[in-house]
Amino acid sequence: MVKLSNYLVKDFLTTFSMAMLLITFAFSVGAIYKAVDIMAKGFPVDVVARFFVYNLPYSVAYTIPVSALFSTLLLFGRLSSDSELSAMKGGGLSIRQIASPIVLLSFVLMLFCFWNNFSIYPQTTYYNRQLIKSLGVEDPIKLLEEGRFVRDFPGWVIYVGKKSSNQVEDVIAYQVDEDTGKVQMSLRADRGTLTVDQKNSIIDAELEGCRMEVPDPEGAGELGEIGITPSSERIKNIRLNFKELLQQEKKIHPKRKNMTFSELMYRVRNPEQGYSWLPSENWSKERTRDLVEVNQRICLSIAPFMFVLIAIPLGIRSHRKESSAGMLISLAVLFVYYIFIILSDTFQGSPVLRPWLWPWIPIIGGQIAAFVLTRRAE
Repeated sequence: MVKLSNYLVKDFLTTFSMAMLLITFAFSVGAIYKAVDIMAKGFPVDVVARFFVYNLPYSVAYTIPVSALFSTLLLFGRLSSDSELSAMKGGGLSIRQIASPIVLLSFVLMLFCFWNNFSIYPQTTYYNRQLIKSLGVEDPIKLLEEGRFVRDFPGWVIYVGKKSSNQVEDVIAYQVDEDTGKVQMSLRADRGTLTVDQKNSIIDAELEGCRMEVPDPEGAGELGEIGITPSSERIKNIRLNFKELLQQEKKIHPKRKNMTFSELMYRVRNPEQGYSWLPSENWSKERTRDLVEVNQRICLSIAPFMFVLIAIPLGIRSHRKESSAGMLISLAVLFVYYIFIILSDTFQGSPVLRPWLWPWIPIIGGQIAAFVLTRRAE
């Protein structure tokens, strides 16, 4: 049994390593292009190397589950095709006994993914943002990320629902007092155009279809008590200063993907502190987005274990050792898995739909399917 386990583990790890190299390279094409661009600007090789290395943990978070799925399908497809599986079963071994070393290995991969997804890649992606900022090669417009309240501009909290190049839609802007943190004005706009003034480090935002609101003076700056400001002015310009962001000693605010598990859960459990910079009316949506991020990372960490469980019976049923068959089955499984991840991202602004639970549907469904298919294979 020890020799058999070593044989299976060696075969699995060989295919897994090759798949990791190829898929990680594919995931890192964007980072490679950016690294070449940085090198072309005359920055030292060690800076370019740091940039590339900082990108790897994020890529690995996605490539480990895919590689585990593909490797398991190929391994058990080959064992079934070459009748090795039949010989093992003829020797008195069950499918569970044969697969146990691979399942154990997938459990180890799952533990590594938890460590990487909640500790390593949040830090390295944040370090990368700091590095890019210090090099001055980041497009300032990219600071306005879709679906996120951005606090990086002094005196403003900005939300952009949709962005295409320098065109933005569904814009929410809060002008806040930098000393007290109280909201001085709320502005909503249907669309807008962004123009960057690199010389003065300013982003000029020309917003159209504006609706302005100011808090009641007696409402202590709370937007729960609002005085609507009637205005025929449907176009308004606001100026966002990013000069401070170019200063190396100035730290940038971490995005959700830059936060560790403890940081995300602190915000979820303490909304009055985690979202104190936002009007209370937006706390529910922000909390939902944090929950979606947490649950997606958990499910992404469990994915190698689930993928291996379901790939074992699927590989046996395919009766093929060709990589093309394994690739097609892998793509089908991945499509079902990632469609729920995409849907949870799409509806993360709708707390009533509980989008943080959606990533669990393929995880639970996959394990149930794996149990049923394995029993049939035996």
